[in-house]
Amino acid sequence: MFDVFGSVKGLLKIDTVCIDNNVFRLHYKATVILLIAFSLLVTSRQYIGDPIDCIVDEIPLNVMDTYCWIYSTFTIPNRLTGRVGQDLVQPGVASHVDGKDEVKYHKYYQWVCFTLFFQAMLFYIPRYLWKTWEGGRIKMLVLDLNCPIVNEDCKADRKKLLVDYFATNLHMQNFYAYRFFICEILNFINVVGQIFFMDFFLDGEFSTYGSDVIRLTELEPEHRDDPMARVFPKVTKCTFHKYGPSGSVQKFDGLCVLPLNIVNEKIYVFLWFWFIGLSVLSGISLLYRAAVVAGPQLRLYLLRARSRLASNTNIETISNECLIGDWFILYQLGKNIDPLIYKEVISELAKKLEGKEQV
Repeated sequence: MFDVFGSVKGLLKIDTVCIDNNVFRLHYKATVILLIAFSLLVTSRQYIGDPIDCIVDEIPLNVMDTYCWIYSTFTIPNRLTGRVGQDLVQPGVASHVDGKDEVKYHKYYQWVCFTLFFQAMLFYIPRYLWKTWEGGRIKMLVLDLNCPIVNEDCKADRKKLLVDYFATNLHMQNFYAYRFFICEILNFINVVGQIFFMDFFLDGEFSTYGSDVIRLTELEPEHRDDPMARVFPKVTKCTFHKYGPSGSVQKFDGLCVLPLNIVNEKIYVFLWFWFIGLSVLSGISLLYRAAVVAGPQLRLYLLRARSRLASNTNIETISNECLIGDWFILYQLGKNIDPLIYKEVISELAKKLEGKEQV
């Protein structure tokens, strides 16, 4: 448990060197923290509180609670609407005839805490891959140049090392950039795949869950098929079987209250909006990335926006010599180096590249 909290605390730290972008951080920072927090919240209610309370005659309550938690509870889907207390006990809870009325079993609530934690790990995988592939290159190139106050001799040495490295490795950085782009694609595939995964986990209910909640919120309770009551019922039924005195099988119908579903329904409404929004942002980010890869003029504009203090002539000189990998590293350096120092780096790099052309 303490290891989990330690990992979450590590995610909350502000990185001294940025090696990705805001959309990427929404995946491995914000989403991972949210999912782990929700997992811990459900776990605390599930294993510390009382996740289920069942009522039935002749069966000890603790036995009934354990039995129904293990073997699942059920509701009657065609009895979800009506007047509570008159037509039915609770949405989905009413008398039914075996073999005639459809019965929907609910067992997923045992797995919610594990599923949320597993999803958090999946969201962190692209970040882990990128951090491994990146190997601390940007951090080593930045050195102490992200501080506005640097010793002049130290600054001159660092700038010379940076410019020499960039000029020496010109046109050899594409693989570095493409690996980052692969991780961005993995982020998009992961969030879309997880929407389908949760839809499967909730028996096909998640894909329209949030929109159904919004659409039906304004309707009167007795006239609406509440998706939160359908997916996360607070009151369900449970049938307990035991042998009677004569050896015949006796059935005992009980009512079960699931207070845990009050938490679950709110979590999944939030996750529906979060995942849909994140998938849209990730899709837009991929379109932007495709435009950057295909458009040298866009790269020039972005580099100019990143290094506003530098002269346009120097930026154009560098941009004309850069492939996508060179541009990507230079753009990442611009996020981390102090603007005044970055201006000087751009100026010296432009002179270096002009010297190479003349040679």
